[in-house]
Amino acid sequence: MTATIGPYPQSEAAKAAYDARLARILACVRLEQPDRMPVAMQSFFWPATYGGISYKDLMYDYEACKRVCLDAVLDFEPDAVFPLVMGTAAGRALEKLDFKQLQWPGHGVGDMQPFQYLDREYMSAEEYDDFLFDPTGFYIHKYLPRVGGAFEGFDKLPVFPGMHYFRLVAGIRNFALPEVRASFERIVAAAEESATMFGHHVDWTQRIAAAGFPLVNGVNSVSPYDFIADYFRGATGMMKDLYRHREKLKLVLDKAAVFLTRMTIANAKAAKHPIVFIPIHWAPDAFMSPKQFEEFWWPPFRRMMLGLIEADLVPMPLWESDCTKRLEVIKDIPAGKCIYWFERTDMVKAFEVLGDRVALRGNLSPSLLTTGKPDEVDAAVKRLVDEVWRKGGKLILDGAFGIPDETPTPNVRAMFDAARKYAG
Repeated sequence: MTATIGPYPQSEAAKAAYDARLARILACVRLEQPDRMPVAMQSFFWPATYGGISYKDLMYDYEACKRVCLDAVLDFEPDAVFPLVMGTAAGRALEKLDFKQLQWPGHGVGDMQPFQYLDREYMSAEEYDDFLFDPTGFYIHKYLPRVGGAFEGFDKLPVFPGMHYFRLVAGIRNFALPEVRASFERIVAAAEESATMFGHHVDWTQRIAAAGFPLVNGVNSVSPYDFIADYFRGATGMMKDLYRHREKLKLVLDKAAVFLTRMTIANAKAAKHPIVFIPIHWAPDAFMSPKQFEEFWWPPFRRMMLGLIEADLVPMPLWESDCTKRLEVIKDIPAGKCIYWFERTDMVKAFEVLGDRVALRGNLSPSLLTTGKPDEVDAAVKRLVDEVWRKGGKLILDGAFGIPDETPTPNVRAMFDAARKYAG
């Protein structure tokens, strides 16, 4: 009997394969031993390297992007896949939005160069009070015009709190201003492009599901500290705030934790997938002291993760760089509810501390994957199998941050082959 996913037929064999792959991932989450060690596929621009197209093509050519990403999945047969199309095919929408926080292939950087984030101050420390009093108003009047040219007329919109009765009638007149009208026209054009991109994302996910491959996560989110540091205050501003605006910063982080949790739950429910990918940028050992981590970074994020868990979601933070000094602190969560993905933290140490609490993901060295030989990749996988998987660790194999953009295809093949050879 054949079912359909969207317009694509799914055979009984493909459905059985889909169910088995997803079951491996979720068994690891529950700290149960699956039939074999699962292998995930996460990347951004590596499908372009694999498929022989440019990074710019991956961002602007929807059909080419879907084709090379589908080919990679069918070739390597991962147990779960990052939403590869959604992760890169945003070039046209970003241009129409006139997005200012990022440079991307063909727009600010070369056609074969990856994203470049622009770390700047998009909110001053003096604006914390405005943010705390009315986050939505701050977004509309100040933040959005700073990060997207399409929103530049929004600073002319009326102040909404307090509008009532006949004041509502008089208050809406600014919507007729030429610059406000122009902003809405640009936003509609960008939204239409975003909807087109999302349609291609859905089409691609239906194709891989019909072929038997689940997504490894449905949505992405962000920790409260990283949300403010990355996208509002910038690195320098946030570091100063740890000393100059301690209490105000804590209030902002607490408020951000609430609406980020609500947003993430709503998005995950709409995506109908329990796993939430949360890249972590500012938690590494080298950035702040253990005391600062425990005072500023961890408490709002822990509350956020507990909120996601209570909503039957599975937080999957990617702890970037080395977070060895954080392991004992971040252990303080319910067992069998999360996936902790480590980039450079020693996985054996992570297993020793966290093995009875969370599933693990990662963490083949990006240097090894990009410059090593297939036999070296094979040996690195065997080490993780011997020292983590065979000792009871619930490990989802992947690169440190997925497959690096420049990785030679034979090295990727060695990673997948070794996982099935040693932990099959």
